Amino acid sequence: MVKQLEFIIFAVSIKIADFFMESIEKTEKLDHRHYIALLNNVKKRVDLAQQRLAATANEEMLRMYWDIGEMLHASQKSDGWGNKTLQRLSTDIKNEYSDVKGFSVRNLQCMIQFYLEYEKNLTSTKSKKAIAQSVTAQLPTLPVKHLSWTHNILLIQKVKDINARYWYMTQCLKSHWNVRYLSEAISLNRYGSIGALANNFDETMPSIDATRTKALLKDPYIFDMLTFSDQYNERDVEIGLVKHIEQFLVEMGAGFAFMGRQYHICVSGDDYYIDILMYNTFIHRYLVIELKASEFKPEYVGKLNFYCSAIDDLLCRDGDNPTIGLLLCKTKDNIKAEYALRGLHKPIGISDYELGQTLPVDFRGKLPSIEELESEFQDFK
Repeated sequence: MVKQLEFIIFAVSIKIADFFMESIEKTEKLDHRHYIALLNNVKKRVDLAQQRLAATANEEMLRMYWDIGEMLHASQKSDGWGNKTLQRLSTDIKNEYSDVKGFSVRNLQCMIQFYLEYEKNLTSTKSKKAIAQSVTAQLPTLPVKHLSWTHNILLIQKVKDINARYWYMTQCLKSHWNVRYLSEAISLNRYGSIGALANNFDETMPSIDATRTKALLKDPYIFDMLTFSDQYNERDVEIGLVKHIEQFLVEMGAGFAFMGRQYHICVSGDDYYIDILMYNTFIHRYLVIELKASEFKPEYVGKLNFYCSAIDDLLCRDGDNPTIGLLLCKTKDNIKAEYALRGLHKPIGISDYELGQTLPVDFRGKLPSIEELESEFQDFK
């Protein structure tokens, strides 16, 4: 009897020990989750501080350049010196601050230009033409101090219209355009192409949503990362865009997320495949993209309208707005596009797209080979 009691006590002790060990393990797991959450919160705060520090440093640098530009302009105006003085000043500053860059003769000239262009607050222009425009229209507040020095100088030199410059500035900030992409957008006159997108957004969406969507989508889209020397089809373009997904997302603009290529949906037992499916986090809408390697045809719109309806039913959840369709064609006739969109209840846009240029086949053979270029380079050593 005693032995049985001892065995029972031993068994109960084991159970109690197991219970406490299990409780300890659960506590440790819980603490680990709390630690990960804490770590993530600290990392987010550090990242925010670094972003603010970089923004503050950029603004301070721009203000310094503006102040130096003011000094240089005043001295030049009173003393009448020329480029030789700038060359001497550039050399002396570099000797004094060997680890500081940005004081070349060209950059000093840009500082003068920067001072002459903007007021000290770095939000408005000194342009007499722009001031005259303000009599009839309110000039935008320019986000000069939020852009890099190279962005600002490029815009001053290439974009004289203040409203156009403001548009390019906001696109740089919203879509994270680098200087190279900004330069290409200016050369292609992206600002001038606003409103060229054929669409029925005003008839199918609330006014605010229609305005935001028209600002997000554009015409044409420039897929210069894609070059085809021979005949190509929709699938070639589609595969090429996915291969260059990062550049594709930059071209699409802010807030777009890639959901899939040849995205499969099933309707009434039949399979369908959407060329490209995206989602925009700003307007909370799916975007169905159909690619065509030919000019626009009215029948293309019917299929896109069908896909938009299917995505609304199959994928949209609470908080999602109705799906938008975007048809990309090599070219389009605006009158045909308008007729095709009239009466549709789904929001659809029709845009052209352009690919990168390739060298003509008969011209490629005239270019020097790598070996010839290396030989030429050796001669200069």
